[in-house]
Amino acid sequence: MAAQIQTALTILRRKQVEARTGLSRSTIYERIKTGTFPAPVSIGARAVGWLESEVSSWLAAQIQKSRNAA
Repeated sequence: MAAQIQTALTILRRKQVEARTGLSRSTIYERIKTGTFPAPVSIGARAVGWLESEVSSWLAAQIQKSRNAA
């Protein structure tokens, strides 16, 4: 149970999101603007991060779309 809570609350910084998704900074922000990528959460005055669980869910959905298209 504690491991589930820990994973749900893990914050990824932009460089980590870029590494996991393979998307560039500009593509991430463009997709946020169009509503096709999870929005970041504010973690400080000039800092944002993404919930790991939301990024993982987005990745899983992209894999599913890819598999269904083939």
